[in-house]
Amino acid sequence: MAWLVDWLCFLVWLVLLAAIGVPLYLSGVTGGWSALTTNVVSALVTAVPLTIFLAVLESGARQATVGKRVLGLKVVGARDGGRLTFASALLRNALKVAVPWTIGHAAAIGLVGATAVGPGLMIVTAAAYVLPVVYVVTLFVGAGRTPYDRAGGAEVVRV
Repeated sequence: MAWLVDWLCFLVWLVLLAAIGVPLYLSGVTGGWSALTTNVVSALVTAVPLTIFLAVLESGARQATVGKRVLGLKVVGARDGGRLTFASALLRNALKVAVPWTIGHAAAIGLVGATAVGPGLMIVTAAAYVLPVVYVVTLFVGAGRTPYDRAGGAEVVRV
């Protein structure tokens, strides 16, 4: 639920980007971009800022994103229950947000521009679907810690 609240906040950023990007696309400014350029620019204006923003919030004094604060949760170090370093929070959120977002976007751009679907595009598309499913499943299995929590040495706890 916290993630859904956070996504409502992200939606504001995405609407602002669309207000800039759609006119650029319609005017032909971005029409000649390769799939790689489109993916790189997309990651730089969406996934990177959102990942950094989340890391700042989770490594900050409140140790929580907006959604986590609304639901009475915070992110702590799994070993000591203390505040995460920015580096740990950044790793956690890169794996949580930037990697799946970039893979999903690459799959979408690849599929839209493809005349034939090769093995590489099939793998990227499969990863775009499998990775989020794995993340959700790990919430309900074992200790409820996702791979990105484990990698970042983090744990989400009730306040």
